[in-house]
Amino acid sequence: MTLLVVTLTLFPLLYLTLELPKRIINDAIGAGTATVDAYGVEFSQTGYLMLLSMAFLIAVLVHGLLKMRINTMKGVLSERLLRRLRYKLIARILRFPQPYFERTSQGELVSMVTAESEPMGGLMGDAVAQPVLQAGQMLTILGFLFFQSITFGLAACALIPLQAWLIPRLQRQINLLNKKRVIEVRALAAEIGEGAAGASALRVNGGWRYRMAMIGDRLGRLFDIRFEIYQKKFFMKFINNFITQLTPFLFYAIGGYLVIQGEVTIGALVAALAAYKDLSSPWKELLAYYNQSADMALRWETITERFAPDGMIDEVLIYGPCDDIPRLTGDVVLDQVTVRDGDGNPVLEDISVTLPAGTTIGITAGNDEDRRALAEVLTRETLPTSGRVILSGHDIKTLHEAVIAKRIGHATSRPVMFQGTFGSNVLMPVRFAPVKEEAPTDFAREALRAGNSADMLSAEWLDPAIAGVASRDDLRTWWSKLIQGMGSGAALTRRALDQTCDPEAHPDLSKALIALRPRVAQAIADAELNRFVHAFDPDAYNPGMPVLENLLYATPRAVITPEALAAKVDFLRLLNKLNLTENLEALARNVIDLLRQIFGANGTDHPLFRKVGLDVAVYEAALDLVNRKPAGTDITDDDLALLLSVPSRITAEQIGPAFPDEVRRQVLEMRQHHATALQQQMKDLYAPITPDGHLVGLSVLENALCGKVSDSAGTRGDDLRRVVSEVLDAEGVNQLVLELVFDVPIALGGANLPALFAEPLSISRATIKRPDLLIMDRVMASYDADAQEALYANLRRLLPETTLIFLNESFEDEGVFDHHFEIQQGRLVGAEGERAAADSDVGADLARKVDALSATPMFSGLKRKQLRLLAFGARWYTAEPGDYVFHKNDDPTDGAYMIIDGEADLLLPVDGEDPTLIVTVGSGALVGELGLIRGEPRALDMRAKTHLECLRISEEDFMAVVENDAATAFRLLQVVAGYIKT
Repeated sequence: MTLLVVTLTLFPLLYLTLELPKRIINDAIGAGTATVDAYGVEFSQTGYLMLLSMAFLIAVLVHGLLKMRINTMKGVLSERLLRRLRYKLIARILRFPQPYFERTSQGELVSMVTAESEPMGGLMGDAVAQPVLQAGQMLTILGFLFFQSITFGLAACALIPLQAWLIPRLQRQINLLNKKRVIEVRALAAEIGEGAAGASALRVNGGWRYRMAMIGDRLGRLFDIRFEIYQKKFFMKFINNFITQLTPFLFYAIGGYLVIQGEVTIGALVAALAAYKDLSSPWKELLAYYNQSADMALRWETITERFAPDGMIDEVLIYGPCDDIPRLTGDVVLDQVTVRDGDGNPVLEDISVTLPAGTTIGITAGNDEDRRALAEVLTRETLPTSGRVILSGHDIKTLHEAVIAKRIGHATSRPVMFQGTFGSNVLMPVRFAPVKEEAPTDFAREALRAGNSADMLSAEWLDPAIAGVASRDDLRTWWSKLIQGMGSGAALTRRALDQTCDPEAHPDLSKALIALRPRVAQAIADAELNRFVHAFDPDAYNPGMPVLENLLYATPRAVITPEALAAKVDFLRLLNKLNLTENLEALARNVIDLLRQIFGANGTDHPLFRKVGLDVAVYEAALDLVNRKPAGTDITDDDLALLLSVPSRITAEQIGPAFPDEVRRQVLEMRQHHATALQQQMKDLYAPITPDGHLVGLSVLENALCGKVSDSAGTRGDDLRRVVSEVLDAEGVNQLVLELVFDVPIALGGANLPALFAEPLSISRATIKRPDLLIMDRVMASYDADAQEALYANLRRLLPETTLIFLNESFEDEGVFDHHFEIQQGRLVGAEGERAAADSDVGADLARKVDALSATPMFSGLKRKQLRLLAFGARWYTAEPGDYVFHKNDDPTDGAYMIIDGEADLLLPVDGEDPTLIVTVGSGALVGELGLIRGEPRALDMRAKTHLECLRISEEDFMAVVENDAATAFRLLQVVAGYIKT
């Protein structure tokens, strides 16, 4: 509303900027007398001229300031609305049903939220102000022209209807051609990609000329479209410009005649010409606004279509208020639950079961799709197509998402991880909402104006009460118990030994490590592992430390770069003062020359170079400097800093035996004489090494050892970690070390996180909130049966009231559960009732084929969609006793035979004798697959022994499954291995 009011105030000022020039010409310049009487006041002609000129200047200034303000307000409004739109789109993504993400590219959603929505912001800011502003300016100018002369007004607007009718039609034709252009460009991109991928085949088979002709044809069509666009676009501009310039012709001709006749003044004509010149700009802006609106309407339709899938969670259930968080400590009831995939085929079918509250339940489901669907139904990630899920008397469809988030835990062996730290991922459930409100800030108020969340990221989010504890420390203690209960505590602790420890963030751990150094040293000596530790000694060169660290006898506080060293002007001056510059330069040149001999100028992509840890750009710049400025040449401070940055990263161990003893000697000599002074100058970059102080920047292991682990330790490095971990455990320090796991950084998608961390993270995140219902889908899959059973028992001990549901493809001992159920091909084993009727006879036949294939060991693990595709291509084949299915040396391309019912003999024909029986195969056997794989004729005869019912799988369908499904390929490998064995 404010923007609209400011816009309306612009028009009187615009009228003044048009009226005042006319008054200046007619009333001041053309007065004809020395005095002018205006509004009852007498002015001199010059004074009146200056008065009107100043009034004009002020009007122009205020008009310009108002336009600036309007444009600023439009910009703010457009950014605010764009922010609101993006926030709403992202909020809708969080309401999408999980299956929708499997059918929709994440890149497509990201592009729509970012790039495709960007132009809409500008239009949203212009939606009200732009048409009002431009139309208002047009009406003001036209009103001024009519006030001067009705003829002027009619001349100015006479051709506007023609433009309003013609220009949009021409623009629509151009828009259609642009769509055709985009289609052609996409096709060209596909052909370029195809040609690049098949360049070798085109060269070998002589297809490049035909291919280039195809590309030329596509480019020609693209040229024709663009040529037509240019013709229409510039024709439209010509027509628009001609019509625009036709009106001044009328002004000059008709207006001049009226001036000659004395009907209008020369000032009015000049003002009218100036006004008309200003009229064209708002008219063009209105036409552009129309075209942009039409384009944005199509864009809006596309975006809203993609962001409104079926099955979205009700907005009230996720973003609405939730006054009550009921406990879900009752039974879990699935009542005739059926889940269908995006193609309408059943994944879970007619599941009816009651899972008793507070018990440990195992559910066996050999198919990943079945397990995932069941887990998603119980967490409402997927809504049943039919049937109901009742949790403790509540229909899951009506529960607020806050109830599910706080009362249900779900863990998988492959958790989704978010960029941040291990701790931020684990503590996600206890950061549900800000614990206390912050004082309102301008940032928060702007967020509310933009329709964004009122929750501020800077608020206190951690709520230990969700986990049933009182404080942050209690929360970490609870997490430590969970980790120990998983059996991952020792492994994670040993991994945490490689984490750096900030003494300010972890003072207790830092003090404990310093105090335990003598005991650790003794334990290492007792284990005879001393030779794998390079202990810090002020009188010895440490081969595990870089050259510069050895010189300073200090550890870096951060990564040392040439820029950081160059900024230490006092340090470089001190080197000159102590006459160390030449020695250090020579040392750096020796190290660089050594690296050049080992890796050369182009060996930076070698894995050993990456292991050195030297930045490629720094190495290449230093090598170039050494080549350009040989020893003895004057170098600048920046050059010296660049040279010194190389030995700041290189250790003697990394170089190996080739590292010169002379360098060691020089470094020790310089350290003994000048270390204190050099440390003082570099104290902000390096921390001195002291036997009773914390070693800044080094890991927990290195702090406990007060030294570096040798690169040659190999597997004995694990022994070192075990010994140190045992010492820390004996002193009760392991829990402090384990807490460092919280600080482990996680890259986008968890790309940098070792597999050792993934499952503990998933289980921790699901259990730390003490859920009432815990669903574990193949967790600890990499652990043995004893470890998994220990997990079941420990979770039951730690979460005594929780209903524990474990999903797996199989269990070693089903007796460890209070209840056990089995799901096969989407149906509960032993459940009453028949499979839902198919929609047609064709559907019933397909379902029968799917059932038959899924019952065989070879194809039981296939996803339902792959099974349906395989079944669709398979054909029924029957044979009576004594009938031959195929003979030896037959072409194998008729396919492989999956025996569904009956038996068949595989025979080796012998000339003049009865065939030799090799083996009799029965239900579930796949026959003829080797011939398909090897492309060789049949090796045996296949003859029906009893009534035989098979599914014949074509060569194309069979090979497609083998080539695209790793599990089936592995089973086939096992079958082939069995042939070799027999």
